[in-house]
Amino acid sequence: MTYIGIQHVDRFHGLPVHTPAPSTGFLPAADSVAWRLECDYGEDRDFADWWQEFLDTVDTARVRALVIGPWWNGEYTPFAPVMELIVAHADRFPALRGLFLADVVGEECEVSWLRMCDITPVLEALPLLEEFAVRGCGREGLGLRPLRHTALKSLRFESGGLPGGLVRAVAASELPALERLDLWFGSSWYGGDATLDDIGPVLSGGVFPRLRHLGLQNSEIQDEIAAAVGSAPVVAQLETLALSMGTLSDTGGEALLNGQPLSHLSTLDLRHHYLTEPVLDRVRAACAPAVVEAGEAEEDYADPDDEDDEPERYVAVSE
Repeated sequence: MTYIGIQHVDRFHGLPVHTPAPSTGFLPAADSVAWRLECDYGEDRDFADWWQEFLDTVDTARVRALVIGPWWNGEYTPFAPVMELIVAHADRFPALRGLFLADVVGEECEVSWLRMCDITPVLEALPLLEEFAVRGCGREGLGLRPLRHTALKSLRFESGGLPGGLVRAVAASELPALERLDLWFGSSWYGGDATLDDIGPVLSGGVFPRLRHLGLQNSEIQDEIAAAVGSAPVVAQLETLALSMGTLSDTGGEALLNGQPLSHLSTLDLRHHYLTEPVLDRVRAACAPAVVEAGEAEEDYADPDDEDDEPERYVAVSE
């Protein structure tokens, strides 16, 4: 089994991620790294202190990318005050093109516990932003309103429970430059209530004319998504497609085989799946010369101590 899921990024927006260590006094060139800002657990300083030190010591006018890690130093706190700091000082970052909110792993805080908020004001305050990634769950407040953003090329929501309202807001937004879209739908236990209707406008192909990569991932309805992709007009314009991390079974595999050709793709990502080997082999053959990334199949889970327990399938990231 190949693990995919929540991990820290070591590169973002084409740059190595650098976490400043004030005690060393070393600071790389402002435009040479993606700056990771975070609180150290147990320290007295809060995120606002670290943020102000960053503004005071780094030439923020040259900063190209920011990664926001854990923003609390004790009990988990809401993200909204951090967002307000970014918005309030947006004019200090004229060169900022990449922003990742909540690069947090399970050892620091489960994704379903991150106390997020409506992140629309960040995009509104940074009209030149090209890459935007967010981690969090709808159950803890993650939200988005429809907006127009002419520079955004890459949009990624990593979630254990993506709300349907957010997916609808993405589909209703005007993003004429968008080339990459990744949506992790997650589990209904953690606020993941998005439906096929919510992503229908995206699948129609008329919403994002420059889209070349689409990730519809980490879903409990991965078979239904695969069936919809089989006839979705958007597929013809794609170069890569990700249907990974979810509960894709032979039902979804057969839907892909019976749908439109996928051989024009460079890559089809199906990692973390429940396909049998014969069906996966047929998908590989049908998609050639496209590369099908799959790895080993996941195993259905059943409680060994409960004879009546029905096998279950799980998404890669939920809690």
